[in-house]
Amino acid sequence: MDNRINEIRRKISALRLEMAGVEALVRELINGDRDCARQALAQMDLRRKVDLLIGEWKAAGGGGVLPDVRDRVRLRLVKTAGNPERARTQR
Repeated sequence: MDNRINEIRRKISALRLEMAGVEALVRELINGDRDCARQALAQMDLRRKVDLLIGEWKAAGGGGVLPDVRDRVRLRLVKTAGNPERARTQR
């Protein structure tokens, strides 16, 4: 069951990264006073997918808090802080 929970977490993380990119694009389009309807709908679709995956994650026994993108980056930095060689290869 842990493998299923971890796989769902990986999918959620990937979708959150994709959502961050789409959100940045929407903001850029809005700031440029351009149409962003298609991108905004894509962003809403990604949010729907994340919501469904969170439901699956909870049903599979997932508990606690899912880390967001900032938490994942912070954890990666903490893990590589003690090993400079590893930090260089991950950038």
